[in-house]
This record gives sequence, structure tokens and C-alpha cells, in this order.
Amino acid sequence: MPKMKTKSGAKKRFKPTASGLLKSAQAGKRHGMIKRSRKFIRNARGTTTLSKADEGIVKTYMPYAR
Repeated sequence: MPKMKTKSGAKKRFKPTASGLLKSAQAGKRHGMIKRSRKFIRNARGTTTLSKADEGIVKTYMPYAR
């Protein structure tokens, strides 16, 4: 059997944690910060983990990240 390929877009955007969750950047911070509240900008710092539904989709793109 040939090796399965990892989606190159997924390997750039997501990283598995030690407990098996997927870490990703916060969404909604690329542009338009003036219209966002200060609370939103503050809470969207750093990284977050994906929801269970999204995690299942992304894990199919990354067969060796388990």
C-alpha cells in the first residue's frame, strides 16, 4: 500500500495536542478589527482547540497526526 497523503493546507493550520485535540489559530482576526469589540479582540488572542465536529473533519486530512 502506498502512503496516505496529508493535506498540506491542514498541516500548516492545525497541530495536535498531547491529549489528541487539534490546536488552531483564532478565527475572525484578519481584518475589520475596528468594528469588533475590545472584548472580542482580547478573547481571540493566541490559539484555541477545534470543536468535536470540526475535529473529525480535519483529522481525515491528517492521517498521521494521531
